[in-house]
Amino acid sequence: MTTPKRKHIFLVITDQQRFDTIAAHGYPWMHTPNLDRLLREGTHFTNCFITAPSCVPSRASLFNGYYPHATGILRNGQEWQRTWVGSLAQQGYHCVNVGKMHTIPYDAKAGFHERFVCENKDRYYEGRWYADEWDKALVSRSQIKPSRERYRELPDYKERLGAFDWTLPPESHADFFVGGLANWWLETRPKPEQLFMQVGFLGPHPPYDPLPEYTQRYLDDPRVPYANPNPPDLDELPDFLKHKREHDSKVDHDAVLWNMNPTAEQMRRLRAHYLGNVTMIDEALGRFIEVLERKGYLDESLIIFTSDHGDNLGDHGLSQKWSMYDTVTRVPAIFWAPGEVKAGQKVEGLCQLFDIGPTVLEWAGAPLPPACQAQSLMPALRGEPWAGRDEVFAEQAGDVSLTGAQLITMVRDKRYKITHIVGSDEGQLFDLQEDPQEDRNLWNDPAHADQKQRLLHSLLEWRMRSSVQTMNIMASAR
Repeated sequence: MTTPKRKHIFLVITDQQRFDTIAAHGYPWMHTPNLDRLLREGTHFTNCFITAPSCVPSRASLFNGYYPHATGILRNGQEWQRTWVGSLAQQGYHCVNVGKMHTIPYDAKAGFHERFVCENKDRYYEGRWYADEWDKALVSRSQIKPSRERYRELPDYKERLGAFDWTLPPESHADFFVGGLANWWLETRPKPEQLFMQVGFLGPHPPYDPLPEYTQRYLDDPRVPYANPNPPDLDELPDFLKHKREHDSKVDHDAVLWNMNPTAEQMRRLRAHYLGNVTMIDEALGRFIEVLERKGYLDESLIIFTSDHGDNLGDHGLSQKWSMYDTVTRVPAIFWAPGEVKAGQKVEGLCQLFDIGPTVLEWAGAPLPPACQAQSLMPALRGEPWAGRDEVFAEQAGDVSLTGAQLITMVRDKRYKITHIVGSDEGQLFDLQEDPQEDRNLWNDPAHADQKQRLLHSLLEWRMRSSVQTMNIMASAR
């Protein structure tokens, strides 16, 4: 292929952002003018699915090119730091990370020349004493970071479901801070010949904490949907999800203490805070694009926007992630480079988040990892015929909030999805054409037994093929 003329690459990753949070995706209540611009002028994939429904395994997979069982990273808190970023460095790219990568340890080099690490907003337990760039900035401003310790002092803490108003100055908010830090780098550093910059926004991951005016926009808009406080499938959830609901109502992960019987008003405020965070990120992205233009980068750049996974936000009675519903597993995937990426293109074929990796490497002329399981999206970006994947897969081991299952694994094609639970006779099977909200579990429906067996066989074949690929990787490394 001809090497693209745009020599700078900017990979922007949010944390826990659902697909249905961008106006130009067909959600007119959203206020996302800058994302809308990238989508209109670039190519967007409407069926991009993660490989793991939590931060660390999803990101390790994205930056390695292998499924979680191949990387060995299947839950949060596991150490990882190997990435394909070093291959970009070998091609002459200056590689910079600003914001969240979520490597473990947090400050691992991970192939970058420079890292300006910003981690989760709330680190009450894991890594509590690690001081990132945001922590240091708040201290220098004589400000105390809002955290679980202080939120717990609020008289209505248990009713908030993780939704809080930001009370410090706007520039101190995590997402404005990360955007500003990236802008500072661009404005003060000599322009490299080739730059790869990964910008990791901390939101809309909880605590859901926008400035009040961003929340109010969505509270005032009657079009904004919110989760049913009494979802129809609640009694039919597999035991591991019922266990998760109970666990989340007793342990306040990320300052979110769940409610087993929330009110409609609680669901409405939760959604409004979450969407307010998204709009703040969009505003920070707009400022970032302005700096790229002013400093002479924009016309020479590929911009990629995505997220590591989504958020249940009360759908199916669930909090946060750690499930295989589309609200968690489907994420935005936008590529913008006018003149080189086809403009205004909507691609509906199935792809996976980690497919971004080989796409970046092919763009840069860098080699793929050996026996890479991810696939480049470059043919689709060029507007060539591209069917996408036949199936997508995701997996998750027991985790901080997934305490009722050892391992869950998903396979999804264009119509059906199945979730297998290790050691359980239960599972989930959905006909996404007839039931796009995933309310009717067909696992025990005799009429769908053939589909169930077909998808279970796909899971088995996938793992067996991956075992062969892993053996080849190990052999080539000897």
